[in-house]
Amino acid sequence: GWAGEGPGTSGKNRHVCHAVARLEMGSLWEEFNRLGTEMIVTKAGRRMFPTFQVKLSGLDPLADYVLLMDFIPLDDKRYRYAFHSSSWLAAGRAEPAAPGRVHFHPDSPAKGAQWMRQIVSFDKLKLTNNLLDDNGHIILNSMHRYQPRFHVVFVDPRRDSERFAHQNFKSFSFPETQFMAVTAYQNHRITQLKIASNPFAKGFRDGDPEP
Repeated sequence: GWAGEGPGTSGKNRHVCHAVARLEMGSLWEEFNRLGTEMIVTKAGRRMFPTFQVKLSGLDPLADYVLLMDFIPLDDKRYRYAFHSSSWLAAGRAEPAAPGRVHFHPDSPAKGAQWMRQIVSFDKLKLTNNLLDDNGHIILNSMHRYQPRFHVVFVDPRRDSERFAHQNFKSFSFPETQFMAVTAYQNHRITQLKIASNPFAKGFRDGDPEP
């Protein structure tokens, strides 16, 4: 559905306070969420599927905005998958959090009109478990749970704009996009759903090796 930020939007700049984001492919995210979404992390970096996509409204068409994402740990636990019960079990305390990185949408900054014209897709974003990654990918710990967050930031033209930084952004979280970071899928039903719903997994589907 549509998401607005929780309490505390009252002190926001008028250029962001009315911003609304709707998660695209919501029913697919829900389907994955019911099974317990898993996202692959690799040394080289792996794209997310489903891709994080939103439809924006309520921006000032003439103002400039930067769009970005970050990922926050959902708890302080490390997990393991119990195959006999097909469930995730807490397996101790979380490893130290990886460097908190943000991913800027490559079209940033752009006018509100441009962002609202089409679906905003974060299809360039990649997840890695390489703590020394120098490609700007999002660094996550495998077997830890994460919540993606999406932020709309108004590019404030005022000279002292940093004074208003806390007023110039609005954040959105969609609980159905939470996931477990893994180096290989643990739940076979997640594997099946990824293959069935990901157009890029065609090679797995019909045994036709794609280049």
